[in-house]
Amino acid sequence: MAEINVVSSAASGQRVLRFIALLYGAVAYLTFLITILYAIGFVSGYLVPKTIDSGAESRVISALVTNFVLMTLFAVQHSLMARKSFKQWWTRFIPRSVERSTYVLVASLALLLLFWQWRPMPTVVWHVANPELAAIITGLSFLGWAIVFTSTFLINHFELFGLHQVVNNLAGCETPAPRFRTPLYYKFVRHPLYLGFIIAFWAAPTMSVGHLLFAAVTTAYIFVGIFLEERDLVDLFGDEYRNYKQRVSMLIPWRKPS
Repeated sequence: MAEINVVSSAASGQRVLRFIALLYGAVAYLTFLITILYAIGFVSGYLVPKTIDSGAESRVISALVTNFVLMTLFAVQHSLMARKSFKQWWTRFIPRSVERSTYVLVASLALLLLFWQWRPMPTVVWHVANPELAAIITGLSFLGWAIVFTSTFLINHFELFGLHQVVNNLAGCETPAPRFRTPLYYKFVRHPLYLGFIIAFWAAPTMSVGHLLFAAVTTAYIFVGIFLEERDLVDLFGDEYRNYKQRVSMLIPWRKPS
């Protein structure tokens, strides 16, 4: 009887831990949603209290160094925690079920820090005075954000942001092994999500020095991220991904791969 009670107590403890993991994953996902929605307003200059061109101004060198450090902090975190070797080390200390949620939460917090501490550099590089053309460019930026969101749902949005893993953990199910798929956009470019970000960042009817810095540094980071990500994908899928690289362009639709 004592053994049965011990087993029952252990099972109850496991259920509690799995439920806590689910709550943690939900908080991480909600933090991501708030962050990405704020990011749209931050870059486009709409509906949020602090945008890429608003806030207290500081000296140019101070603003440049601060902003570059903030972007570098996000880039290092985003790349380091995504690497297989880091995941293997990290999951010695945290459950595998919340590894992705932790990654999403830390990345979101790094971005929120960037939004909070960003120093505006409002000198205008270009400005489109024609209202119709400005509206088209703004629409193109929002199209980029739409590509970002739909790209995540074409693969597995909830797995990408950690919810799938914690739900499976609560149900006592193993997360299925990743399958190589190329739905819709992925038939034309290998990285439509990154393409969406590039469009969203660069399509601006008014481009300030600060916005230009943000767009240029994040675009450079995207290319570094693609290099690291594709190396991992080749390790994971082998010739299947190598053949895909030969067939499909990296970012420009219908462009012959180099």
